[in-house]
Amino acid sequence: MLIHPQFDPVALALGPVQVHWYGLTYLAAFGLFYWLATRRILQPVYAARGWTPREVEDLLFYGIVGVILGGRLGYVLFYKPAYYLAHPAEIVAVWKGGMAFHGGLLGVIVALAVFAWVRKRRFLEVTDLVAPCVPTGLACGRVGNFINGELWGRAADASLPWAMVFPQSGTDLPRHPSQVYQFLMEGLLLFAILWLYGRSRGAHHRADGTVVWGRVSGLFLVGYGMFRFIAEYFREPDSFLGLLALNLSMGQWLCVPMVVAGALIWVWAGRRA
Repeated sequence: MLIHPQFDPVALALGPVQVHWYGLTYLAAFGLFYWLATRRILQPVYAARGWTPREVEDLLFYGIVGVILGGRLGYVLFYKPAYYLAHPAEIVAVWKGGMAFHGGLLGVIVALAVFAWVRKRRFLEVTDLVAPCVPTGLACGRVGNFINGELWGRAADASLPWAMVFPQSGTDLPRHPSQVYQFLMEGLLLFAILWLYGRSRGAHHRADGTVVWGRVSGLFLVGYGMFRFIAEYFREPDSFLGLLALNLSMGQWLCVPMVVAGALIWVWAGRRA
């Protein structure tokens, strides 16, 4: 049985200025996104559409705004609506924590829709470009969660070699390091699947050679939704919510429409001429 190694959340202190590890993971996520996206636009299907590194920079800016606003509003609306209705001034207090992936996803979708409209590009063309570049950012976020010793897992058998005690949980129960599970599934594995598929001809072309958009985006929604749904079985539910209907967590219920939407997009993209 392991003990969580209680990292100092501050990576670097320069007088009154403190640089937190979690902030650095966000910077790493944005940097990886830019690097990967600039590689994606070199593929023939995107090069033919005239994509440039400058557009990727603008796309990253739109995405950052969508992540922050959507992630915060998603947490407020999905997880603690009653609390924030009673304390509306705290909605903007993001430094106190409280971000939701599913809210961030919706925020990014809106941001990408605005980007597509401004740049006069197809919405699913934009999302297909972006999708394989997202999982590495999710992986970075899970690294930040692990460093902070937050979002720990459910109780595990002490015989499990990697079972870990998280002192922040207030107990000495051995737990699943669910942040690591999510890092591996939603981060590395999903990235490998999307990156390899996104480079294949079938990702953007029908059998007759017609260019189609949406298959990569659909695969992202299905893949993330399934991996997150599985990971939630090992992650401790939020104490203020617990398990909901059918003994599923809020995170699992929010994954259901993701998987359905992804499957529908996949089918629609495959049939559209």
